Amino acid sequence: MIAGHLAVIDMQRVFADPASPWATPRYADAAAGVHSLLPAFADRVTFTRFLAPANPAGAWRAYYDRWTFALQPPDAELWCLSDEFADRAVHVVDATTFGKWTPELAARVAPDGRLVLAGVSTDCCVLSTALAAADAGAEVLVVADACAGVDDDSHLKALQIMELYRPLVRVTTVGDLLAAAGP
Repeated sequence: MIAGHLAVIDMQRVFADPASPWATPRYADAAAGVHSLLPAFADRVTFTRFLAPANPAGAWRAYYDRWTFALQPPDAELWCLSDEFADRAVHVVDATTFGKWTPELAARVAPDGRLVLAGVSTDCCVLSTALAAADAGAEVLVVADACAGVDDDSHLKALQIMELYRPLVRVTTVGDLLAAAGP
């Protein structure tokens, strides 16, 4: 078993659907990586969901002026976890922010202080979560091949940026993480 807590960031229909304005082209690749990781964490997994706020405030108003399609209630279909994860998500944290390092997630990570991140999008919500968790003192591992960005270049750039935060944030792969856990 792998030490720490796995946070699966925003594996939602809005990012999985190729017709969505927020489609993540390599969503299926990230999903395959997440599936490989889930057994190694058992019940130490939290899925997150990005949601639109009921009433955007501050700079979020301009954001949602651009993305009006997303101004839907939390139970809207676009915010649902994609079908392959819906039944596996026992613990779910919702947030109206890019970063998912909420008090709820921090409490679940607290026992050993290691957060393993996977999901979408590498260059937005994964990055925002990783940096906030590192600032709070958590050891953060980002699983590169269990994440996907808005495009390949943005994904790679985000991973490179997170590598600059070593040793607080480290980028790894599914294979290396599972191999380190042993048989």
